[in-house]
Amino acid sequence: MTGNDWINGYLEAILDVDVGINEKDSSLLLRERGRFSPAQYFVEEVITGFNETDLHRSWARAAAIRNSEERNMRLENMCWRIWTLARKKKQIEIEEMQRKAKKTLDRETARREATAEMPDDILEGEKMDTVGELSPRGGTVRGRMPRVSSTDVMTNLVSPRSDKKLYLVLISLHGLIRGENMELGRDSDTGGQVKYVVELARALGSMPGVYRVDLLTRQIMSPDVDWTYGEPTEMLNPLSSPDHMNEIGESGGAYIIRIPFGPKDKYLSKEVLWPHIPEFVDGALSHILQMSKVLGKQIGSDQPLWPVAVHGHYADAGNSAALLSGALNVPMIFTGHSLGRDKLEQLLKQGRQSRDEINSTYKIMRRIEAEEITLDASDVIITSTKQEIEEQWRLYDGFDPVLERKLRARMKSNVSCYGRFMPRMVVIPPGMEFRNVEPCDGDLDGETEGNKDSPATPDPPMWAEIMRFFTNPRKPMILALARPDPKKNLITLVKAFGECRALRDLANLTLIMGNRDVIDSMSSTNSSVLLSILKLIDKYDLYGQVAYPKHHKQSDVPDIYRLAAKTKGVFINPAFIEPFGLTLIEAGARGLPIVATENGGPVDIHLALDNGLLVDPHDQQSIAEALLKLVADKQLWSKCRESGLKNIHLFSWPEHCKNYLLRVTGCKQRQPRWQTNDGVEEDSDDDSPGSSLRDIKDLSLSLKMSLDGEKSEVGNLILEGQDDTPVDKRDKIRSSPLKFSPSESPEKSENPRFPALSSRKYVYVVALDSDSVADVLTVAKAVMEAGKSCKDSQFIGFVLSTSWSMSEINSSLEAAGLKSSHFDAFICNSGSEIYYPCPPISERNNNNNVQYMVDSDYQAHIDYRWGGESLRNSLIRWASSVNEKAKGNDEQPVITELDSGSSHCNEFWIRDHTLVPPLRELRRMMRIHALRCYPVYCKNGERINVIPVLASRAQALRYLHVRWGMELLNVVVFLGECGDSDYEGLHGGVHRTVVLKGGKCLEARNKIHVNRNYPLEHVVPMESPGRVDCETCDADGIGAALGKLGIVRP
Repeated sequence: MTGNDWINGYLEAILDVDVGINEKDSSLLLRERGRFSPAQYFVEEVITGFNETDLHRSWARAAAIRNSEERNMRLENMCWRIWTLARKKKQIEIEEMQRKAKKTLDRETARREATAEMPDDILEGEKMDTVGELSPRGGTVRGRMPRVSSTDVMTNLVSPRSDKKLYLVLISLHGLIRGENMELGRDSDTGGQVKYVVELARALGSMPGVYRVDLLTRQIMSPDVDWTYGEPTEMLNPLSSPDHMNEIGESGGAYIIRIPFGPKDKYLSKEVLWPHIPEFVDGALSHILQMSKVLGKQIGSDQPLWPVAVHGHYADAGNSAALLSGALNVPMIFTGHSLGRDKLEQLLKQGRQSRDEINSTYKIMRRIEAEEITLDASDVIITSTKQEIEEQWRLYDGFDPVLERKLRARMKSNVSCYGRFMPRMVVIPPGMEFRNVEPCDGDLDGETEGNKDSPATPDPPMWAEIMRFFTNPRKPMILALARPDPKKNLITLVKAFGECRALRDLANLTLIMGNRDVIDSMSSTNSSVLLSILKLIDKYDLYGQVAYPKHHKQSDVPDIYRLAAKTKGVFINPAFIEPFGLTLIEAGARGLPIVATENGGPVDIHLALDNGLLVDPHDQQSIAEALLKLVADKQLWSKCRESGLKNIHLFSWPEHCKNYLLRVTGCKQRQPRWQTNDGVEEDSDDDSPGSSLRDIKDLSLSLKMSLDGEKSEVGNLILEGQDDTPVDKRDKIRSSPLKFSPSESPEKSENPRFPALSSRKYVYVVALDSDSVADVLTVAKAVMEAGKSCKDSQFIGFVLSTSWSMSEINSSLEAAGLKSSHFDAFICNSGSEIYYPCPPISERNNNNNVQYMVDSDYQAHIDYRWGGESLRNSLIRWASSVNEKAKGNDEQPVITELDSGSSHCNEFWIRDHTLVPPLRELRRMMRIHALRCYPVYCKNGERINVIPVLASRAQALRYLHVRWGMELLNVVVFLGECGDSDYEGLHGGVHRTVVLKGGKCLEARNKIHVNRNYPLEHVVPMESPGRVDCETCDADGIGAALGKLGIVRP
């Protein structure tokens, strides 16, 4: 750790041990290892960079032992402990260096390929800066976001949509969230993010044009927390005037909405919430749909008031927001707060845990994948600082600042991006509520602002608690407010203060280092830092010049800032790196000049406020000089104070919300097509398919693949076929001709089948995965037979959800003894298409032999960021490279492109999955190329379906809920023990699940799930009251399982 004063004593002890290292009476531990010099190793490896903070306690205990033999033995063991830890750390560092080198090479290759596909016809535009900045003086600066007046912003916001009311949905899942008396610091999940999202919702709810803001979080009924966290709804007290509140309806304003998900009686940490996210998404979706209808009626519209955006906070809420935005087809906004890859790097640098150990503790790989998903789905990502973009987000596969700049310039110039996309990164610093903040004038001699005849207010108790430490409390106060954490660099600050005599003569130092009772009860890291600070105070004899109170309340913090301002002091944040620096804004609002680290968010804050100095946190002398300069130069102090107070409004909530709404309303609105007026007359009755069922011309859907021994030319590549493909395999994929509906959408009176989805008492979804469509249909038939034995069987509907194409299903229906009319819907090609069976001819006015109707509204729904031909070309190149690498083993190609018959599914046949890279590598490569898609390993590892990023079988069910009103609570999903790589999405949610035992699950698990980024149990709720196992796949076994779920048999 930085400033280990115990190192000298430790080194002396090791030197004592080193003297007799080769003698016969030396310990067996050392004799077995041969000649080894602990002192030399310590100097070379430990002092030069290895930093293990908890060794101090071990050394202190060992040094206190009087028995020299036992003492030496303990110190020898510590030497070997250091050696083991250092070796482990070195190994981790080498692995990470190799990983980073590969990632850099892949990114450069992807950038070259993307650039080659996109002509350089707008080079000047591509030189624009990546992110905008706030200008403290309001001028337009190249590469910076110009200061825009409040009037201009709101004019741009309201004018194009003067009759438009905005409905915003914010999501923050973990921690304890309530509007008043927030328990900040109660645990690691209830911190600054909780305060931020509550204040953001409250501030947005008070903005003109915003009708309602919902902050969605988890409902917690645990006896371990206050009862208020179990209340379904909590209204946030508005910040605006009563006049604005009169403009909104009875449901307007800002609310906390608590959605029940996960165990109802347990308060869960964020690391164990992942398996329950689908349940939250389903509950949130139902709330939003219901609220949209209510708000639409309140504003006098015949359409629901759809959310203008869904905004996720942190990775878990970001994953949820991605699913919700896909189901609702609305823009998504994301704020990371902290990022998983950055945390993973920091933990690996410590060298205490391997990647697997970190993942086991923090579920870090699941979190990182969630953050990659937010990059896939987000329209805008809001950051607090440029540092977050340039040093944290660039660690992700899905974001490359260079490629993002090129793509944004092309979009701005209305030039094709060839299917590539990256979200817009914008810097909008967090806001503060300044209504009750008054800059402190006067000094401690009694000069106060206001009427001299008014009685003086008593000093806050916290002032006396601090000033009791000082010999001369009227000297300017240097204030630091941070945890005693090595990253906060407080030890260097104390050294800088202690070694600068001029600074000690002019100022006092106040360290607010959290709350403590007994040092020994603190964590080893925090106590080690605090002990080092106390020793430095003793070393430099700083008694009477440094204050370090043991306790303070959150409500005392404003008083502490006021005290520092009254003494004409300075606030300092010397952290090695500071992601944002909210305390710098709080200090600036009270008129305190600042000295801050030059690494991270303080750079942006200083640029906006211009109220202090930036320093290198590693340079002790630089810190001392900056503090001395501000304390000694009163003119500079006054100038910094005035500049900070002048520009602090840039960090106010109104300013934050204006910039926020400008970005949100600038997103392209893509509401569901059936709710938009696109020139096509829609059926006025909500129960009718209306324009949802379009014509796709008569298709034979014969698969253009080379399993017949021919060569299929695709682009510039030729992928050879398989001469030795078994006959039965070819038969399975041959398609019989299909006929689809004509362009005229059937009226409700002519087609009574489609409203049935909303009126079904239960909907059975057969989502069993297999390499044989016949096996899937056999199970579907057994499920139907079990359904017939249930009460109200006539009100039970059936949906087939599979990775097979409609053509492949159709060719096997008759052989399985089933008809298309037995099903309400078919979810095909891993969720990239939805088909509905047409009514019998007797129920139609014409005699056309139409079998199926495709839901083209669903295709428009999932078309978001679909790469089309550019994506297909990249996939072909990938397949070609895999085939090329595998040529040494076999001349036959490993991967062959198939014709899925779908415009939103690229399908590939896998001859040998052991020769194909893991699916995560394909997804990673597509993300690096800025191509957003969702690859699915299916059919027992024999196929790969690449579909749109917002499509999946689970999302298709949510679409049916949104489009047709199919109640998800009434859905029963039938799954196998294992399945396709999208299996996890079907497992969670509010629906009930029947797991069918047996089959080829072990084989599928080995082929498909062995190379996951994270274990399946990290995302699948293994124990749920809505899940039952079925030991047999016949009608009797399935019926018994349905009985356990409460679907009572007669």
